[in-house]
Amino acid sequence: MKRKVLFYKTKDGKCPIRDFLDALTGKVAQKIIWVLNLIEDLEAIPSIYFKKLPGSKDIWECRIQLGSNMYRIFCFFEKGAVIVLTHGIIKKGQKIPRREIDKAEKYRRDYLRRRKNE
Repeated sequence: MKRKVLFYKTKDGKCPIRDFLDALTGKVAQKIIWVLNLIEDLEAIPSIYFKKLPGSKDIWECRIQLGSNMYRIFCFFEKGAVIVLTHGIIKKGQKIPRREIDKAEKYRRDYLRRRKNE
């Protein structure tokens, strides 16, 4: 089963995940692309790279580490094999800030509502 990764866009065409990726160094962006390719290609994705966020409504995180820096990309599934990336953060503490999960859930609701109306 091959998955497909998409970038979420807001109604007015903004793409928070692209903005996040564009702000990173080449090395970090390369590692993120490598992890995203794993997520697309592997049947079973190791939880070191991909995990459902507890306390969220169907929000998952792509987990990337480079050196001592931790990066998180928030996403959700649409129709099984499609993964929609919403936005990313550089993780500072142990816990993911609730506002980031809330933002991903808001993007998910917006995306699904607009898809239904298409």
